Amino acid sequence: MALSVFVAKESFAGEKRVAASPETIRKYKMLGFAPMVERGAGQAAAQPDAAFAAAGAEIVEREEAAKADIVLKLRRPTLQEAEFYKKGAYCLCLLDPYGHNAETELAALAATGLRAFSMELMPRITRAQSMDVLSSQANLAGYCAVIEAAAHYGRLLPMMMTAAGTVPAARVFVMGAGVAGLSAIATARRLGAVVTATDVRPAAKEQVASLGAKFIAVEDEEFRAAETAGGYAREMSADYQQRQAALIAGHIAKQDIIITTALIPSRPAPRLVSAAMIKSMRAGSVLVDLAVERGGNIEGVAADDIIEIDGVKLIGWQNMPGRVAATASELYARNLYAFIAQFTDKESGIFAPDSNDELVKASLLMAEGCLLPVIPAFAYLSKGDKAAVKPEKTAEESDEAAAKAVVNNAAEGEESDKAESVNLEPRI
Repeated sequence: MALSVFVAKESFAGEKRVAASPETIRKYKMLGFAPMVERGAGQAAAQPDAAFAAAGAEIVEREEAAKADIVLKLRRPTLQEAEFYKKGAYCLCLLDPYGHNAETELAALAATGLRAFSMELMPRITRAQSMDVLSSQANLAGYCAVIEAAAHYGRLLPMMMTAAGTVPAARVFVMGAGVAGLSAIATARRLGAVVTATDVRPAAKEQVASLGAKFIAVEDEEFRAAETAGGYAREMSADYQQRQAALIAGHIAKQDIIITTALIPSRPAPRLVSAAMIKSMRAGSVLVDLAVERGGNIEGVAADDIIEIDGVKLIGWQNMPGRVAATASELYARNLYAFIAQFTDKESGIFAPDSNDELVKASLLMAEGCLLPVIPAFAYLSKGDKAAVKPEKTAEESDEAAAKAVVNNAAEGEESDKAESVNLEPRI
């Protein structure tokens, strides 16, 4: 009998994405699965029930989830939703293990017997590139941040020379040069802005420069040791943060748009922009905080709101990828399919994750009624990968296809031979 896959409709407020697409439904059918899609699951992502049905899915009500062997979601299921899932079913989603009250809620969810993979815990290794949900979604977040800023800026981004005079290019400052940051840099450059950027990781300097932006940072010994073996940014000391803040304070006063993207796993987002810095900016400036879900990088930012302080706008939209739900859903759906296909026997059509596999060890968070510990992804790198992990090599662990797309688009019309080879780090 074919294994059944249930695509759930998201109940989280404001979540428009869906965990499958007609494309991946067809692929699940080819694996021998019987896909079911909850009625209306893709409506907000421009994927109507008819499109899923045409791809071979059965359109069902939520109660049919009780028949599913695998449940696909974006957000962590609620206890009410989990009541519909059969004991022992697999669930692939973003469990958000570092979120508010996460341990208590996840423990209660694990007690229902659900076996759940937290897709954001996928290790940063080469074979997991196609499953890296953080990279695929962060890439879109960086793009959307610049588009949102441009929409609220009230002026042009590119320089224009007209009969009425010259319009200067907007100055854009990107703080944090991971996937989201580099995507923001590339987008702002394509729109004609003058772009500068900063990051605590030494590897980011060359990547920023290859996209045509200027790098700004306090480059001391702490800076040179600021990247973990897994490619993440370390939490910097208070002294370094103070010196970095002093360096960029004067720079911020001259900027028109600021995009902040700095996140540290299992830690609150670092405060990068103070109220005093905001007051130094001219009226009409715009700041977009992509770390607002973890407390924010900008002082005074509010989740899902636009705050105006002395004419300066602070944008704090949560779930920025969800603002382009159709594209975000397609990429996320491919990430989930890649993981499932990796552990599905092509002959029998059985999904059987290997408990000894590094991908499973890193991402399986619930099993046998228990909540498993969150273990750093680097612990599961193979010996070969560990030997290869250096700041300039961590790009191998990113979503390569998305990275090349960003860089190649940014290179159009520019005389940069380096742009085509730069890769993006798998972080927001």
